[in-house]
Amino acid sequence: MDPTSVSLTACPHCAAQMPETAAFCPGCGLPMQAEQRAQGKVGIFSEPIAGALAYLTFIPAVVFLVVAPYKTNRFVRFHSVQCLLLWPSAILFAIVFKLAGLLLFIIPVVGPLFVVLLSTMGGLAAVVLWLVLVVKAFQGAMFKLPLLGDFAARQAAQP
Repeated sequence: MDPTSVSLTACPHCAAQMPETAAFCPGCGLPMQAEQRAQGKVGIFSEPIAGALAYLTFIPAVVFLVVAPYKTNRFVRFHSVQCLLLWPSAILFAIVFKLAGLLLFIIPVVGPLFVVLLSTMGGLAAVVLWLVLVVKAFQGAMFKLPLLGDFAARQAAQP
């Protein structure tokens, strides 16, 4: 075989031809590696439902980390740990927003307007983040948040 020739493969999504070493399809942009999705059953719930339930409050996350068989399932542990890491982070951001709001109130006329804008955007961002996490868990994906997700993945990998 000629060493300069490149073996080609077809994209499973759009059938575009590309090198076997390609990470993403140049035709449709989808990843070439199939993402592992949680599909099994753990306890009385399926894995995706248990992962999504972990984000409702911190209470299901704590229960899932303590009660067997949930505490031994990597997918459920990941989402439970990520949820428990997200709560203190959200509280810290809320404190920072509150302090920023107090400082902005010093500015006459536009200060209170900025406080309302900041609190509205912060609340909307929190709701969107929560919805993304719940939907991704429900889809069976291990969606990692920056910084928190890597730590949660390491904790979930430990038995």
